Amino acid sequence: MKKSTKIIASAVAAVALFFSVNANAQSPKFGIGLNVGVPTSDAYGLAIGGDLRYQFDIDKQLSVPLTAGYTRLVGKEIGNTGIDVPSYGYIPVKAGLKYFFDTTGSGLYGLAEAGAGFAVGNYSGTEFVYSPALGYSWSNGLDLAAKYEGIGNTGYAGIRLAYGFKL
Repeated sequence: MKKSTKIIASAVAAVALFFSVNANAQSPKFGIGLNVGVPTSDAYGLAIGGDLRYQFDIDKQLSVPLTAGYTRLVGKEIGNTGIDVPSYGYIPVKAGLKYFFDTTGSGLYGLAEAGAGFAVGNYSGTEFVYSPALGYSWSNGLDLAAKYEGIGNTGYAGIRLAYGFKL
C-alpha cells in the first residue's frame, strides 16, 4: 500500500507540473485556508486544519491547485468504554483540477484533488488522500467550499474558508 501511495502521489505531482508549465502566461494565485469538519469515524470528534494553496490558471475557467497543510483529527472516547483514541495529525500534499462554472473565473466551482498524507506525531506512514469540493469564490479573494477529505479508511466532511490573492 505504501508503494502504491507514493506512485499515485508522484503521478499527481507530475501532472500538476505539466499543467503548471503550460500555465505560465496566466497569473498564479496564492491562498491560505482554514478547514473544519466532522470526521466520518466514531474514533474522532473534530477535524481542524489549515492549508496553503498555489493555483495555476490554465484559462479563466480551469485551474491546477497545489495544496499542502496540516490536519488534525481530534480523538475522543469511544462510547462509555473509557478508551480514548489518540488524535491523528497528518500533512496532506495534493494536486488537482478546479473548474469554475462561470466564464469569468469566479463564482461557483468544482474541485477534485488527490495526493499523499504524511502522518505526524505518534503515527507514521503515508496514506492516499483525496478531496472533492464544491465552492464559491468571490472577486475580493474570499472563498468558501463544502468538502470531503478522505485519508486511509477515514476522513471528514467539512468546510474550507480561505482568502486568495494574485501574485
